[in-house]
Amino acid sequence: MSRQPPVQQAPPVQRLRVQYAKRGRARFASHRDFGRAFERALRRAGIPMAFSSGFSPHPRISYANASPTGAASEAEYLEIGLAAQLDPDLVRDRLNAAMPDGLVIVRVVEAAAGSLADRLSASRWLVELGGVDAEELAAAVAGLLATQSHEVQRMTKNGLRTFDVRPAVLGLVADGAAFELTSVVAEPLVRPDDVVQALQALRPGLNSAQSALITRIEQGVWEDGRIADPLA
Repeated sequence: MSRQPPVQQAPPVQRLRVQYAKRGRARFASHRDFGRAFERALRRAGIPMAFSSGFSPHPRISYANASPTGAASEAEYLEIGLAAQLDPDLVRDRLNAAMPDGLVIVRVVEAAAGSLADRLSASRWLVELGGVDAEELAAAVAGLLATQSHEVQRMTKNGLRTFDVRPAVLGLVADGAAFELTSVVAEPLVRPDDVVQALQALRPGLNSAQSALITRIEQGVWEDGRIADPLA
């Protein structure tokens, strides 16, 4: 007996874009952990999801540029496709009532034309380093900004990789034992911990730093020297 072709699902009736935050202990949730929690929240909230076609239909959810595990964030984004029209604020409130502690739906808006990923070309991060000297950190930041290139290494699923962090740095400002990093979203993706590694190489005194506390403050499209709201 020949296998029957999969049922073709109807296209979404409505597309919504969602901004969410990872706070407190939720910073340790991986991208996969968040995906499972979000799908459970959609079911509990009774959100009428559209599904993909194929032999294993999945809810139409598109994730974009998720933060690394261990980083908190106020500016994560995704897009969902619905099988019926709903008020975006109602979707936000229903989801927040169903989400676990620390995972917060900040905004839900109607999706604009174009790709959400194309609206996420830069991020601003706060990186707090415990137990470091403020002057050492300021000197390291100045040293990195004065260079044209600075290579670091990171272990990836494909092995040890070497890449240049400097071209990704759009802005870097020291503030006591912390710094703010504005970085471009590109390939290879430079993460805040890569910049910490570069700063430690420039000023070995920073190697005594406790684990960096990383928070994504903002994410959006880089326009006219600033990060613009991706949902505007």
